[in-house]
Amino acid sequence: MLFLDIGHNPWLVATSFIVALVAGATGLTLTKDLSKKTVLQKKLSVAMASIALGGGIWSMHFVGMLGLQLPILFYYDAAITLVSALIAILMVAIALLILHFRMRTTGTIVFAGTIVGLGILAMHYVGMAGMQMCSAVYTPLGVISASILSILFCILAFSVAYSKRTNRSILTGAMCFGVAVFAVHFLAMAGTNFVAVSDVVEFGPSISNEVLAIGVILSSFVLFGGFLWVGSTFIGSVPTVTAQPVGPVEPKPQGRIPCEREGAKVFIAPDDVLFVRADGHYTQVYSGDTSYFCSWPITEATKRLLQGGFVKVHRSYLVNPSKVAQFERGKDKGRIRFGVEGVPPVPVSRSHLKDTTDALA
Repeated sequence: MLFLDIGHNPWLVATSFIVALVAGATGLTLTKDLSKKTVLQKKLSVAMASIALGGGIWSMHFVGMLGLQLPILFYYDAAITLVSALIAILMVAIALLILHFRMRTTGTIVFAGTIVGLGILAMHYVGMAGMQMCSAVYTPLGVISASILSILFCILAFSVAYSKRTNRSILTGAMCFGVAVFAVHFLAMAGTNFVAVSDVVEFGPSISNEVLAIGVILSSFVLFGGFLWVGSTFIGSVPTVTAQPVGPVEPKPQGRIPCEREGAKVFIAPDDVLFVRADGHYTQVYSGDTSYFCSWPITEATKRLLQGGFVKVHRSYLVNPSKVAQFERGKDKGRIRFGVEGVPPVPVSRSHLKDTTDALA
């Protein structure tokens, strides 16, 4: 078997590292302060971060591959190349969903980092499988060392970025992520040889390096645009020194529920609340015909509001009995209405039916 001579364009190698760093900074910044957002906003942020991180893995890989110098012409299968991008995005999305929609512990961070590390590996080797007119020959040492490095660096990146969620930790995590993607690619390439082949197995149309370069440029343009956009997060978060007002400072309302609506923070008195509904790791507070986002989980809301007279009528609902207008009881469950237009009824589960009946008696 005759191996081909391999070289790399140093400028494209350096560019691939920059792309990896920008992708890490963009994706990890997009997921900052999600606890202050609604569930829909969280889902959109996670989706954009998945595209930034997963797309950055793909872009870095193919910027590096554009810098690969072989003595023969070679092409890429468009279908396999697209699949490699989707793999990276989906694997990152799974990891971010675990981090932001489950209880975040050391175990979940390690699990998420492992998933992203495996995603980088899967993207790399699937992308390499798309090469036409030449075939990659791997060494066991190259595959094993790249796998270990990928998983360890990604666990480190997420451990740092999700430790305190400060700008500094996010930037440090982005550095670790960029190094992980870059090091895995070139460590895997160092353990890879290439041979010329005459047989072409096509799953989709072939694309040349020139066409691939256009796609990589477009994806990198989106990444850098996203980086400039999220860069305002760091600029806007720099603390400024302002003059302190003379006189007494108004204290924060005590005993009220901290909520948000349309970006503004409000404090609602429990007596004005109709009911509280669980919303993922957070809650929605209904006061009159308006709902507010609250950063308390339902367990925290239960601990604080039950002692104030609220009743737990369902594992996801707390009700203010003084606001109940109608209670409809069925055989083994019930329903509460508040007589306010636009406010949905609240279900009463079987396990909480007796407590609800006693409270409303």
